[in-house]
Amino acid sequence: MSEYYAPVDPDELKRQRARARELRVSGWWKRRISTGVCYYCRRQVGHKALTMDHLVPLGRGGTSIRGNVVPACKECNTRKKSLLPIEWQDYVDSLADRADD
Repeated sequence: MSEYYAPVDPDELKRQRARARELRVSGWWKRRISTGVCYYCRRQVGHKALTMDHLVPLGRGGTSIRGNVVPACKECNTRKKSLLPIEWQDYVDSLADRADD
């Protein structure tokens, strides 16, 4: 996997981060995290332990809209980094393959 990404305009990145901050205080986001379940690992971690993750990361052209953000535990969010959904799934599948060996 290549670590090269086309640069994102710094002003656009700033706007998207501001939108993410607005979403985090919205009633929609509070309802979204109320179950306390991580989108990726499905563990019950509690709503206070969930972070906002962009499915398509901002640094790779993603936006801060409802369809692109999910609640993630800190561990999953840190491991996912700036991977796209398909790249993250490849990583998860490789872990499952290792567990089967």
